[in-house]
Amino acid sequence: MKIISWNVNGIRACEKKGFLKFLKKENPDFLCIQESKAHEDQLSTELLSPTWSKEILAKADYQSIWSSAERKGYSGVASYIRSDLACNVKTTFGIGIKKFDTEGRFIIHEYTKNNKKFLLYNVYFPNGAASEERHNFKQEFLKKFLKHLKKKMQENLQIIVVGDYNIAHKAIDIHDPVRLAETSGFLPEERQWFDTFLASGFVDSYRSIYPQKKDKYSWWSYRSLARQNNKGWRLDYICSTKKLASKIKKVDILNKQLGSDHCPVLCEWD
Repeated sequence: MKIISWNVNGIRACEKKGFLKFLKKENPDFLCIQESKAHEDQLSTELLSPTWSKEILAKADYQSIWSSAERKGYSGVASYIRSDLACNVKTTFGIGIKKFDTEGRFIIHEYTKNNKKFLLYNVYFPNGAASEERHNFKQEFLKKFLKHLKKKMQENLQIIVVGDYNIAHKAIDIHDPVRLAETSGFLPEERQWFDTFLASGFVDSYRSIYPQKKDKYSWWSYRSLARQNNKGWRLDYICSTKKLASKIKKVDILNKQLGSDHCPVLCEWD
């Protein structure tokens, strides 16, 4: 099983920068994107149903599922599922809290095949930098989402949570932890939430393989040549419950992939 997560910062712009070429090359089972910033009626047929065959009436290679914010051009998540797997996937949207769900922040997939079952959450966590109101919104989101996940774990379900968490967890995950210590995305209360999230039974897939690897980031500001100088943050994660984490065979941060201010992150399981 191969899953990739990527905050594309606008799928229509990313399409022009090689998004479909990337999807074809990597050929993941699931590609989960965040900040799609589009409604389905604004998208090309190629984006909605990627098809590599040139034959007339050829079956699409991927099915896409979209959860867009009510506000156009804002937020939104989408998942690309390989067509041969789609029959094994049931999808729901949101966690039942309207003010979060109307911002297009969740797609939840239930995958079942040959007695294998897991829940895959494609999530765009809020950014709390804009105002105190949005900071409080983010704090409530974190609290309510973790409560939701704990309830699912009580059902003995295996869970994967992918997406842009909008949190750099540890000092190793940010280029200047001292200067940025009081900056949204690296605030003590956000990092404490991440500690609690992992303590509840989740594993950060990248750090499970590379616990001390430095200078590996997934987001860079467009300002001040941040990407060229690797002045970044690791905001994008693939985390899973411990049983699934024990089967990880590969993780990567695809920091050479352009097309967004974020880069894709990848995890493969046996």
